[in-house]
Amino acid sequence: MDKKTFEILIDGLITLPQESEWVELKVNNSNPQIIGEYISALSNSACLENREYAYIIFGIEDKTHKIVGTSFKPRKEKIGNQELENWLITQLDPQIDFKIIEQSINNKNIVVFQIEATQNKPVAFKGVEYIRVGSYKKKLKEHPEKERKIWQKVKFACFETEYTLKNISSDKVLKLLDYPSFFKLLQIPLPERKEGIIYKLEEEKLIVRKHNTFNITNLGAILFANNLNDFDTLRRKSIRVIIYKGKNRLKTIKEYKNSVGYAVSFEQLVEYVNDKLPSNEEIGNVFRKEIRIYPELAVRELIANAIIHQDFNISGTGTMIEIFDNRIEFTNPGKPLIDTKRFIDHSPVSRNEILAGLMRRMNFCEERGSGIDKVIHEIELYQLPAPEFLSGDNFTRVILYSPKSLRQMSKPDKIRACYQHACLKYVSGEYMTNQSFRERLNIKKKNYPIVSRLIREAIVKGVIVEYEKSKMYVPYWAK
Repeated sequence: MDKKTFEILIDGLITLPQESEWVELKVNNSNPQIIGEYISALSNSACLENREYAYIIFGIEDKTHKIVGTSFKPRKEKIGNQELENWLITQLDPQIDFKIIEQSINNKNIVVFQIEATQNKPVAFKGVEYIRVGSYKKKLKEHPEKERKIWQKVKFACFETEYTLKNISSDKVLKLLDYPSFFKLLQIPLPERKEGIIYKLEEEKLIVRKHNTFNITNLGAILFANNLNDFDTLRRKSIRVIIYKGKNRLKTIKEYKNSVGYAVSFEQLVEYVNDKLPSNEEIGNVFRKEIRIYPELAVRELIANAIIHQDFNISGTGTMIEIFDNRIEFTNPGKPLIDTKRFIDHSPVSRNEILAGLMRRMNFCEERGSGIDKVIHEIELYQLPAPEFLSGDNFTRVILYSPKSLRQMSKPDKIRACYQHACLKYVSGEYMTNQSFRERLNIKKKNYPIVSRLIREAIVKGVIVEYEKSKMYVPYWAK
């Protein structure tokens, strides 16, 4: 923090009428145990007060708020053989970020502990959680109503609005983010002056101004980073495309890692994936043309879906697209928030609504609730096997299969196709019939008994029901 920014910060804090739940003023009381307890109390209180940071300031009288200076030199203090700062970090759970800032004002030494508000759970020091009540430090367990409020707040912490890089200049913001793409994708004229660009980035919550510096939000970096590797917390969120030889993962032909912001690289990523998928050559009257096996719209929507619905709080992994000889798999971190069987009809519940909304505004995906419906429609149009939607404890996966004949399809394949066809018909205001399902599977009319048997098997499995004994069928949830 430069001297001018430091002076602005101190001036703002000492003009407060009194010590608050998130500011503690001291002169020379540098007892390590007391400092640790205050870090816990102030971090927890800053969370309750919706503050980004809390502060311990040495060198200012707590009664008069007069700048008197301090003799405390925290970087020279040691606990045993360990530096004070490192020792304090090891005693905190969770190990929140705090910075020690030393500057002088009017030739008087000032020391500031800038403490991050807790985001995941109440902060404890040496196993004990503290809180501020007015200007007093108390044990949090003595105030259960405050503890409950902290847990409620951290439960709804929003990934998109959290910061991935803090206290940087406007010039560095414009270096790290691909702002021309931001304006182009939103179809907004690019301002001629830097101030206009910064203002719009602030308005869309891609950056947040803090005094004379800026913080880049996760939203800004994950969508518009020139290089995600510039952001330590996001470098593992790059999208990977892996192409395998054969039908398993034993041999990798090629791996592509996209390290540019999702919005900046989305069209290029979709084009790359489609170009790596198999195609058939169709011979017309005059020209030959390549016909893709997988519908491009479905591939595009499923890439966008994996990006939007991933759980960014799962560390060490990101969205992955795997291409095999007989299928393509789209996997994102995070268990789905709704039953996979309801993907077709249910309005999606996203962990990342701000990101999803901005991506829709940039036309990267369909309107809310219609994406998977269109995927199924395209799959039926191409007469491919029904997609498979899978979930695990920490992942969601969608599998598109290459063409199969009816004989090659397994019983689960056929029942899944029957269920999805009934869902698609229902959300379109229609009903599934023997004829519509025959057309879906490209089965001739004379073979209608085959389809009748498949429908009966789907009823036995409980995924569809007959509608009022009419020989028309609806999904089980529509009865």
